[in-house]
Formats: sequence, structure tokens, C-alpha cells
Amino acid sequence: MVDDEGVVAPTRSDPIARGLSQVIGGPVGRRALPHRWWTPVRVLLAIATVTLALGIVQKAPCVRTQWGDTELRYGAMCYSDIPYLYTGRGMAERVWPYSDTQGRYEVMEYPVGISYFAYAAAELTSVVAVGPTQSEREHVPPDALWGLPGMTAEVNQYFVVNAILLAALGLLSALFLAGASPGRPFDAVWFAASPCLLVAAYINWDMLAVVCVAGALWAWARGRSTLVGVFIGLGTAMKLYPVFLLGAVLVICVRNRRVRQFLQVTLAALASWVLLNIPAWLTGIEQWKVFWEFNSKRGPDLGSLWLMASLLGHPASAEVVNKVSWVAFALACVAVLVIGLRSPQRPRLAQLGFLIVASFLIINKVYSPQYVLWLLPLAVLARPRWRDLIIWQCTEMVYFASVWWYLGGFTASATSSAPDRRTCSRSESGWSARST
Repeated sequence: MVDDEGVVAPTRSDPIARGLSQVIGGPVGRRALPHRWWTPVRVLLAIATVTLALGIVQKAPCVRTQWGDTELRYGAMCYSDIPYLYTGRGMAERVWPYSDTQGRYEVMEYPVGISYFAYAAAELTSVVAVGPTQSEREHVPPDALWGLPGMTAEVNQYFVVNAILLAALGLLSALFLAGASPGRPFDAVWFAASPCLLVAAYINWDMLAVVCVAGALWAWARGRSTLVGVFIGLGTAMKLYPVFLLGAVLVICVRNRRVRQFLQVTLAALASWVLLNIPAWLTGIEQWKVFWEFNSKRGPDLGSLWLMASLLGHPASAEVVNKVSWVAFALACVAVLVIGLRSPQRPRLAQLGFLIVASFLIINKVYSPQYVLWLLPLAVLARPRWRDLIIWQCTEMVYFASVWWYLGGFTASATSSAPDRRTCSRSESGWSARST
């Protein structure tokens, strides 16, 4: 099952891959020589390039209609937060996310890394944009920006700039994952070829955290503890969930009696997180707090067990949900600790990380369509079995379609619970897949 270069060939190790390979001539032969140019990493990068390019094409219906056709953006499932937040959070006026706008714009409700990235993308867009002048923008309300001559074209340009940058991060993630499991680069194939990556990569800026998680897994495989911590800290500054990898590191370090290594990873994570937050603290501490306040005050939202209970006649306040969900998550973490310590085989970082992040998402107040990206790099390394990954990703695709059709009012449940559906909407311009 291992070729001359020590690489495990999926067509010889996985029954589903072996069966599918019959279409192109069958599994790799035992005497087959590796291709001189098409190395496993290059194959994965080529697959990821096609997937990410098709992801941009999937958004084309919304781009062609300037993101203004409500029925189309949900019916074609091409919605993205990025264009709406460009005008709704001051990026179209190049407003620094942590400046005081005197109520003209809502504050970015994301961790600092995403705010910096969105702002930098706006500055890049300004180099090529041919939209309205700055004075024209300043003399109309934010809701009227879309009506200015040239603004819709500029919004599309902003989306394209972001898409290109996020696609580059997707390729970097595939590269990291290819090296995160020595001798098994093709374990990353269901990240590179994932239909979930195709449809969810450009809904929001979650790829920023994904590449940091992939980088942490890559660094861990090479025994570079400080770099693991740096990636975790940077990822936590993008989205909160990468910090949960510290729990997985703790379990492994306790099991192997390497507590000093855990402290090294933790300190590096804390230092990188603090350094990335300093500009926001210095320029707008009150604006920085918005992310934390938003997530503590929000109630049950799409895809969560909490919203299901609410629709069944058992509503819960945000305060109750916060308390119960954190207690439940703490118990889940204890369960992962016990499993990790008592497992007959030494668990891998991706396996423990997957259990922790999956537990958080099950208990969380919302499961936005792009949250599948949080699990994707962990899942492909934690359970590199094609059958299981295909089944899981197919169910995620069903959920993806269900969310948009529900929000578009195309389902019977959406029609019968219209008031609840409206509470899940960000504004008249579109639903926001924002959260922790």
C-alpha cells in the first residue's frame, strides 16, 4: 500500500478509492513509478484550485445581479456576507474598523483578524475601483450607498478581491494538510475536492481561521511547538474556535507527560493573540468589545438545537442558553479528556480537535452554513476514510441547501414560521452568517 517514495496510495488503501479508480484504469500498480512532475502535493493543489475556482463560479448569479435579487441569492444559494458588509460596516468609505463612526456605521462584529483583513481588502479594492468619489459617499446615508453610480460594480470588485485572497488561503490550507500526516498526503484529498469547500469558502472570512488550524496541524506533525501556538493564537484572533485546539494539545501532553510542551504552546498562542489585538485596543477598545457583547447577547439561531427547541414551543433566553451551553460544552471537554487519556492507542491532535470543535458546534447557538469549514481540516485527518467523509459531506450539502431555501421562503416550514425566519435575518439586504 506504500509506493517507492513512502507515500500511501489511497487507491490501494481505501476500498472506495479503489472502486472509483476503476473508471480511470484501476488502483496504482505495485511497480508503478512516481510521476516526475505530478507529485502528491501538486495533485492536491491542482484539485483544490479547481474546487476553489468553481466556488467563485457558484457565486456568479449573485455577482451578475449585483447581490440585489433576494429570491435568486437564496434560490441559487450564492449568498455571501462579504458584499453587504462592505457598505454596511464602512469599508466602502475606508473606515478603520475600530474608529468611532458616531453611529454612522455598525461596528464589525468579528474578531480583529477578520476586521483587519476586510479593511485591507477594501484598500486593495480602492486601487482598481472606479466607483463614486469619497465626497459622494460621505453625503449619503449608508443604506443609499448601493444607489450611487458605480457602487454596485465596486462591490463586485471587492468580492472578487476577497475571493482571490481567500482562494489563496484555501490553497495554503491544502498544502499544510498534505504535510500534516507524514506519508499520507492524500488524506487531504477530501479537503481539496470537498463540495463543502466549493460552496462555503466565500460566504464569510472563515478561511482565515481554517488556514491557521491547518498550519497548527502541520507544525504539530513536525514537532514545532512554538509555531503550533502561534498558529492557534492567530486563528483565535480570526475566529474563537481554534483556541479549542489547546484542549487537544493538553490531553496529548498530559498523556505523554510533557506538560512543559503544553505551556510552550499556550504561551506562544497567548503572545500571538495579544500582538494581533493590540492595534484594535489602541484605536478603539469599545469597538473591540462589540464582538464579545454580540455573541453573549444573541439568542438561538439557524441550525442549532436551541432554535429547534424554540420552534417546538420551548424558547430560551440568551442568558439561559449561554449558561447551559457552556456547562454542556465543559462536560463534553471532560469526556474528550477521559477518552484521550484512556484510549488504548495514542490519539492524534486532529482526532481530539475534531471531537472538541464538533461538540462546541452541536451545543452552540448557531450552525451557519460555512461552519462546516471549521470541521473540514480536522475531519479529513481524524477519519481519513473516503466512505465516511463522502457521507458526512453529502449531509452537509443537504443542510446547506435547506438553510438558503428556508431563508428564501421556499419551504413549507419557512412559510409557517415566517416570524422566526425574520429573526434570523440581518437586514433587508441579506442574512448574515456571522457569529463566534
